[in-house]
Amino acid sequence: MIRNCKMQDEVSDSTGLLISILVRYPEVASINFEPKNQTLKFTFIVEFKFKKQECYDFERKLEDSIAAYNYLEKNDTGKVAMCYQHLDNFTAIEISRDVENIMHGEIALIVEFFRDSFEGLLVTESNGDLVEEDLTVQEELIEHMLDSIRESKDDKNLFAFRDEGKVLVFDK
Repeated sequence: MIRNCKMQDEVSDSTGLLISILVRYPEVASINFEPKNQTLKFTFIVEFKFKKQECYDFERKLEDSIAAYNYLEKNDTGKVAMCYQHLDNFTAIEISRDVENIMHGEIALIVEFFRDSFEGLLVTESNGDLVEEDLTVQEELIEHMLDSIRESKDDKNLFAFRDEGKVLVFDK
């Protein structure tokens, strides 16, 4: 649930995109928009410490899933990159995607892939009071804002995360 955040005219599409993704997908721990190289970076946190081979296997399966999705959608896959950071018994997994090629359906696929792969281990915050209609609105906003930032020359490097039911967005 978003509190203390006003979606007014001064909120850019890139800021709105980050907010909508975090509201719609509570599995995404944080998201970063880098306008210089037109990249979105999604961070997921898993309550599990990966071994090197497990990282490789997971990365290969996710990349294959993204490629298959884009093949079926007749879309160019573009750039996909992953990196891992171990934090005690947790692993932060960052997925980088170029804005030019990513579609809302692919974001949904990535989130579902994480849900299926790490059932019960994926750190998530409840999106509580959102009903199906609200989720649909967020999905439509995400698609619209993705289209908008592809054409935009917004130069703000943004970082957003969720904290105790609030979505916080910062200009880095």
